Amino acid sequence: MLEPTPTEAIRVVGRHEAGQEIPDQMRADVRVLGSLLGQVLQESGSTGLYEDVERLRVATIQAYTDPSDEAFERAAEIADSFTIERADEVARAFTVYFHLVNLAEEHQRVRVLRERDGQPEPEGRTDSIRSALRQLASEVGDDVALERLQSLRFHPVFTAHPTEARRRAISTGIRRLSELLDEYDSLTEGGVDQRRARRRMLEEIDTLWRTAPLRAEKPSPTDEVRAIMAVFDDTLFTSVPRVYRRVDDALGEGAGNRPPLVRPFVRVGTWVGGDRDGNPFVTAKVTRKAAGIASEHVLLGLERAALRIGRTLTLDATSTPPSEALVALWNRLRSADEEAAAEIAKRSPNEPHRRILLMVARRIAATRTRNADLAYRDPEHLLADLRTVQQSLADAGAARQAYGALQQLVWQVETYGFHLAELEVRQHSAVHKKVLAELEAGGERSELTEEVLEVFRAIAYIQERFGPRAAGRYIVSFTQSAEDLANVHRLARYAVGADGAAPVLDVIPLFETFADLQAAPGILAEIAEHPEFAARLDATGRRLEVMLGYSDSSKDVGPVAANLALYEAQAEIAAWAQANNIELTLFHGRGGALGRGGGPANSAILAQPPHSVDGRFKLTEQGEVIFARYGDPQIAMRHIDQVAAAILMASAPSNEARNRRGAEMFAEIAQVLEDSSRERFYSLVKAPGFAPWFATVTPMEEVGLLALGSRPARRGLSVESLEDLRAIPWVFAWSQARINLAGWFGLGTALATVGDEQLLRTAYAEWPLFRAMIDNVAMSLAKADDRIAREYLSLGDRDDLAQLVMEEMSLTRDWVVRIVGGDAPLANKAVLQRAVKLRSPYVDALSLLQLRALRALRDAPADAPADTANQRLLLLSVSGVAAGLQNTG
Repeated sequence: MLEPTPTEAIRVVGRHEAGQEIPDQMRADVRVLGSLLGQVLQESGSTGLYEDVERLRVATIQAYTDPSDEAFERAAEIADSFTIERADEVARAFTVYFHLVNLAEEHQRVRVLRERDGQPEPEGRTDSIRSALRQLASEVGDDVALERLQSLRFHPVFTAHPTEARRRAISTGIRRLSELLDEYDSLTEGGVDQRRARRRMLEEIDTLWRTAPLRAEKPSPTDEVRAIMAVFDDTLFTSVPRVYRRVDDALGEGAGNRPPLVRPFVRVGTWVGGDRDGNPFVTAKVTRKAAGIASEHVLLGLERAALRIGRTLTLDATSTPPSEALVALWNRLRSADEEAAAEIAKRSPNEPHRRILLMVARRIAATRTRNADLAYRDPEHLLADLRTVQQSLADAGAARQAYGALQQLVWQVETYGFHLAELEVRQHSAVHKKVLAELEAGGERSELTEEVLEVFRAIAYIQERFGPRAAGRYIVSFTQSAEDLANVHRLARYAVGADGAAPVLDVIPLFETFADLQAAPGILAEIAEHPEFAARLDATGRRLEVMLGYSDSSKDVGPVAANLALYEAQAEIAAWAQANNIELTLFHGRGGALGRGGGPANSAILAQPPHSVDGRFKLTEQGEVIFARYGDPQIAMRHIDQVAAAILMASAPSNEARNRRGAEMFAEIAQVLEDSSRERFYSLVKAPGFAPWFATVTPMEEVGLLALGSRPARRGLSVESLEDLRAIPWVFAWSQARINLAGWFGLGTALATVGDEQLLRTAYAEWPLFRAMIDNVAMSLAKADDRIAREYLSLGDRDDLAQLVMEEMSLTRDWVVRIVGGDAPLANKAVLQRAVKLRSPYVDALSLLQLRALRALRDAPADAPADTANQRLLLLSVSGVAAGLQNTG
């Protein structure tokens, strides 16, 4: 076992970790970062902190590898022996460690992606657009495959759901550290420059250590908007067109010297500043401001890109003569802005294309600053100018300039417009009913009614200023009838009055509960017959969007029944849409955690029912998942590439046949799984007193104290039933307790009820939905811990419920291992297994500190003053465990 020494620091690469086959370069990264953290703790921590951290670290590693109770108890005794001040420091040290190991893993992913770039792809792989297109073409022919690529649509929607436990200041510091680690890698070992990079990394880690890990206050919705903008500025603005370029490069000879074959297929959506379902802090004023902030960012990006490209287009008119259309465009631009045109002409003599781009940059700036004389009316007018330049260059023989960097700018405008992200409004159907009832009764209008009406005015304003795409979707939570959707249009008309123009809206039903999912096809049939919706369908080419909620359905009937119900609802909705000549887009309300529909997006896409994707995939992205998938340019490009490949392959005849065959072949098993898992789930959550017991044995109440997001954690003042609790804290609390119940409970009983191990193995091999479900449960179980789970469950006074949970966990683990093979969950997923095992002993350390704090808080008399020290320790540990487990909410 690794023994601590004064110079060793917090090393994660010892005999225990080396057994997990960590790549040499990653091991070196972690060694460097760990040693720097150890140095910081010795220099900046209190006396003896480093030694105490090492004692707990070694003890938890021993406990992780030794199944005896004695080893676990020794680790718990160390955690309990610290003073509250020392426990606080130790929790912070382990949390910083997780930020560093997450960084090292991300750095390794980027390193692998760079090494693979340009390498031939192995036969049979379809996890890139290039390979998926090749496979699709072999099934449907080149022309059809290209047509499907050109109609592809990937639509991630960023939400502000509160699952990102770390502060933005921490995220920013980690990003700076990532850049330094990249620099450190490229320098001569032991050289002066590498020593300088090491010193700067030490400075950043010291800053991380000294930065308060918890937010002092909840972020406002506007703060959440600005946090999302960081992802756009740092990665998406440049990464998305780079993905298009890579795809176009793979489509044949002459890329960059011909008009591109690829069409922009990414559309970014956002609920941040628009989602008011249960969030009283999102007002109409906030929605307007959110749209303004997003537009400011994209227009600034477009302006800088136009300037940069313009400065490089130093093509002389003699070698590259302008077209008549370009000359006419110059004359129009010059007459509108004579002084600037004269100055630009002076600086760009005989360089007509350069002049135009520099003038275009001025017009984009005028659009941003709202200079009406020069501003573009809409993105289409900007695109028209850019295409005039492009065509002139191509006609003059300068095709590489036409379809090189200038094409990147065209793609950016086509993707982001002047709005950046398509802002979506969401509200609960009950709110609409209440407001309409008040309006129809007449009399004085309440504050709620005025605010609801003002939202529609804000949408109309955003559409007028930034275009219809900027805010054209309105989502109705808990849709239960066509009337729930018609109410939105009625409210819009109330808002603008008899003489006003109501905003153009696509109203989207959101089916969330198990009962609503089952009723969805019938409700949609009713919706399609409604005169207002029939007219809207005709106006949009019979396009319809339907949102499916993963979180509430899972909390409603358990993860197994919810997954199967979602599949069945999608299959029925897709069949209905096909029969009615409707172009359907299913919007998947997936969370980051496995209990909320999380897990690898590409495998989930490939397991969808036939015709439920058809080249279009839309899903929510939130919290830590946003920064994990889109925070680094290389990882963002790989993620988009993988998801787009899966969207293409989902509609391949072979994949649709596999899903259809699996659903038919294992239909009886599916019914057994659904019925028995739901019954088992109900035996737990419908037991008398379950909700307060759950709040006792997990840090559910305390999670609500974390300043994660602007949205309240629950609908009521207390948790007397699951209906009072939002899905996110339900999942988050179980993950903190190292039980992860929301991701697996009921599956063990369901599999045991089927009972035929060979049949279930066959289902795992041949039924994509079942395979994805089993793999996600394996991840949930791998991150759970029996011994720590029992400690949390012992906080309550219901041995019957605790025993039920532990028996089901053991049963589920046993059956998953038997189906997948090996000796533990994730035995067939080496990289994931390594990542989990690398972190687990250190998560255990934080869990022990959290348990200590929870016991103190639970044992305190009801009339005792607030124990702020243990509350703080609890919240610190929650933040650290979230960093260690990664997909928490």
